[in-house]
Amino acid sequence: MQTIQLQVKDGYTQNILDLLGSVKDIMLEKIELQKDPNLEYDPYFYERKAHLDKTIAAVDDGSMKMYEQDEYDKEMDSFMQDLELKYANS
Repeated sequence: MQTIQLQVKDGYTQNILDLLGSVKDIMLEKIELQKDPNLEYDPYFYERKAHLDKTIAAVDDGSMKMYEQDEYDKEMDSFMQDLELKYANS
């Protein structure tokens, strides 16, 4: 006997269970649904992971610029000055 683990997209769990249930008596020993521990701590774990993976890929392929610390400091100083000028009289 072998064990197979599936990651099912949201909204399709019942469809998969129905499909597996239709062949359970013939092919399966048991069907067990387990909660993902990552989702218990952070319900948006996989969305955040996908966003982070895209960001890392963009940095790696050069489509997202990474700043050196001094460049970042200059950009942020300039940004803050622009905000202060824009909202000084608000």
